[in-house]
Amino acid sequence: MGETVQPSWLSGSRTRLWSAARAARGLYRVLRANPLTFVGFLMVAFIAILAFLIVAVPFVTGLFGPPVSILPHDPNELLPCAIPTECATSPSAQYWFGTDNVGRDMFSRVLAALPLDLAIGFGVAGFALLVGTGLGLVAGFWDTPGTLGGALSIAIMRITDMFLAFPSLVLALAIAASLGRGTGPALIAIMITWWPFYVRLVRGEVLAVKHLPYVAAARAAGVSGIQILFRHVFRNILEPLVVYYTMDVGTVIVTFSTISFIGIGVPPTVPEWGGMVEAYEKLLLTAPWTVLAPGAAIFLTVLAFSLLGDGLRDILDPRSRRALVQTTTAPGLASKGAAEA
Repeated sequence: MGETVQPSWLSGSRTRLWSAARAARGLYRVLRANPLTFVGFLMVAFIAILAFLIVAVPFVTGLFGPPVSILPHDPNELLPCAIPTECATSPSAQYWFGTDNVGRDMFSRVLAALPLDLAIGFGVAGFALLVGTGLGLVAGFWDTPGTLGGALSIAIMRITDMFLAFPSLVLALAIAASLGRGTGPALIAIMITWWPFYVRLVRGEVLAVKHLPYVAAARAAGVSGIQILFRHVFRNILEPLVVYYTMDVGTVIVTFSTISFIGIGVPPTVPEWGGMVEAYEKLLLTAPWTVLAPGAAIFLTVLAFSLLGDGLRDILDPRSRRALVQTTTAPGLASKGAAEA
């Protein structure tokens, strides 16, 4: 009888499964060596899923009938009380984070602000990533003096330096104040001031990578500049970009909350963490939960993205990953050697 020939797709599937299993095992070792990374991943996943449900559940249920919200109370519903401006109640079983001075549930307001702040964090950082990466690639790869690319590189970096000469928060506040109060002006102000950081980061990485031997070998083989840029250079600068973007989401949220705290961000009727801190700062002594709740939300969200970004740096960097894996395997090897002795 002849030998059974396995289909090519079956052997390919086994190879992919084996590679995925090895990658998962390596990821598990890294996460075990750095548990804070796993905590950050869980926190970011929980925050993202919660924000999605807050928006998606009312939208989907509204297609078939009255919209249903996962929030325990309407964020703008006023609690009946004798004095309309003195309705603040401390946290209880019914109102977990208490109520503000006009009787609105703080827990519902903090959750209602989550999708807005998270969308602004991802959106502004994503816009800055796209614009800054494109300009940084051009400024770093075609920087030969005396050429059109060199002149373009100089122009890009001079404009970038002009923006970086001012603190980003101060510049964003000035732009937002000139555009007027509102979510849109605050969003535009941060987007205008945020991309230069990515230009500087990407240009530095490109300058370091484009002179490596494998890039020179690609040039000697006749590979075009565009192919070298995207196949050999861009692929090797993705790791710092991913890490920086992850941490930058939290920084954008803090910046937007600061603009709202100054009073030139979102309108008072829109739940937003920085705006709530600004609105309730006078209640810090009499009703501290109204300030602590949105402040804690900002802190935990930024902490989650910082932990995740720091962990991604250890996972994506081969040297850090190798050191982490060695720290997890060394104790096991030592105990095994002691047992054999």
